[in-house]
Parts: sequence; structure tokens; C-alpha cells
Amino acid sequence: MELYKYKTKVVGVDISLGSTYYALVDIRGEILAKEWFKTSDYPSLEDFVRVLSEKIIAMCEAHGGLEEVRSIGVSCPSGNPKTGCMHNSPNMPWKGVVPIGAMLRDHLGLAVALANDNESIGMGEMMYGCAHGLQTFASINLGHGFGGAYFFKRKLMSGSEGFAGEIGHTCLVPNGRQCGCGLKGCAEAYVAEKGIVLTAKELMAESKETSLMAEYGDDLTPPKIVECCEKGDKLAIETFRRTGEYLGIALANFANTIDSEAIVLAGGIFRAGKWLFEPTLKSFEEHLFGNIRDHVNILHSDLDDKERKLLGAAALAWDVKEYSLFK
Repeated sequence: MELYKYKTKVVGVDISLGSTYYALVDIRGEILAKEWFKTSDYPSLEDFVRVLSEKIIAMCEAHGGLEEVRSIGVSCPSGNPKTGCMHNSPNMPWKGVVPIGAMLRDHLGLAVALANDNESIGMGEMMYGCAHGLQTFASINLGHGFGGAYFFKRKLMSGSEGFAGEIGHTCLVPNGRQCGCGLKGCAEAYVAEKGIVLTAKELMAESKETSLMAEYGDDLTPPKIVECCEKGDKLAIETFRRTGEYLGIALANFANTIDSEAIVLAGGIFRAGKWLFEPTLKSFEEHLFGNIRDHVNILHSDLDDKERKLLGAAALAWDVKEYSLFK
């Protein structure tokens, strides 16, 4: 019997509609190498997986060799940790159930773990971020979409079919706005990027007051609404107040259901700062069940926005049972 050599590197992969990033990460969460390419350059799934595998191998060979890598972790839209597949992503070019995990394992000869963006963010926060040391917590990702993940005794609770944590598709307004998922009144339709812009446009249409937001027309975005808030625009400030009120209700509903130590907030929308945080925390407190009030902390992720999902994918890789053709 030979002494086992512990491998101290994994590869994290972050697949999104625009770009695919991949990085070599050590056990302390240090990114040793990071590269990317345009996802849209490869509309064929087979070509995408082949090119991604070739690029991962080249990166690893330049930093000690693929045989020193323990496993691969993948963060992707609509990813399912139980099947290792991307399931019916509405935005990605590959439709249906896409077995990316199995395809990468076949190309690379290493164990592959896969989860959706929200779950991988939670894994990253637990291993490298502000949820480190927590036993029971939820993580929230708010940007183009609105999703969450729940961890109990430091284990991801993915549900019977792997689709748990879809806070964005819980109903806030019966028969309300049409959501991209096909339902009406979903939280995502009110607090994610498109929903915030729609709230701003509704407010401008309802009000007789002028607003700086009108100058942007169809180019209005949440960051531009923040700029208007900073200039004292009342309708811009009201946009985030309404958004925060809805978001606080959604977070309180989540907290009331799972009874966690903390909820970790991540995603680009939270760059709105006080304009969003203050009404959100107020609404959250107002709708929180009395028995858990003062026992649930709201935390803001301090991981780099550009590295959060890569680190989460790396955390997934450490969590999967090791398998390698190199043994």
C-alpha cells in the first residue's frame, strides 16, 4: 500500500449566457489561474464541452498538470446537483436536459459536481465567505434573476428533485406581473433587474412629477436608477423603496419557513446600497415571525462579485467524492 498523496487543487467553472470563466483554485480559496471565453461562440453543446475541456487541460498543464487536480465544480443556470444536468434553462442556447456534468467527466476523467448559480454561491459563502462557521443559513442571489439556497448543518438542502430554493418563484402578488417562468406575481418579477426597471417606469407613468430616470428611456438600468437616487430624484428613491418592501416580504417568508441563523445577500442589485437595504430591512423586520425575530442575521457577502461563483464552484468540487482516471 502506498501513502496517499492529498491533492490540493480543484477547478471551478462558472457558465453564464455571455461568458464562461474557469479557474484553478487551491484549498485556501486562492485563485492560481483564471481564464474565460465567450459562451455564445459555441452554440453546439458538444463543441462547447470539448473546447472547455481543452482549455481546462491547457490551464492545468501550465500549473503542475491535470493529475494534480482533485475534481471539477460547475456553476450554471438551472443546474441540478442531483442529476449533474442543466434543466430547461430559459436563456442558455442548449435546450432541454443538458448532461454537462457527465460530458465533462468523460472528457477530463475527473469527478464533476454541478449546481445552479444560487447553490454554488451559498457553497462559496460557507467555505470562503461570511457564512463560514454557520451551521444553518440561506444565501440569496439577486441580479438578472432572484434565487436562493438553504443549508442545514452545513449541507445543501436541494429537495427531492434538486430544485429547492426557488424563492424568486414564490408568489408575492396574486395574478400580478407575468414572470419569465410562466407564472404570475412571482417575487422575481418585482425585485430582480427587469422588475425594478418596470417599477420605475410604472411610477413615472403614474406620477405628474418629472424624473431624471426618463432621460434614459429604454436604456434605464438599476445602476442608473441609483445615480438618480444620489441626485435626489424622488421617483428613483421610491422605486427602490417599493422594491425593498417586496424584497423584505420575500426574505421574511423564506426566514419564517426555514428558521436559519442568517441570510447572506449577494448579487449586483445590492450595489444599490442604502437605497435598497434600508427599506428591505424595515420590511423584513415587519414581516418576520415574532419567535424568530432578533435571531436571524442579514449578512452582505464580502466576496468579489467577479469571483464569487468561481469560488462556489470550487467549493462544490471539494464536496464531491473523488474519482480520477489518473489513479
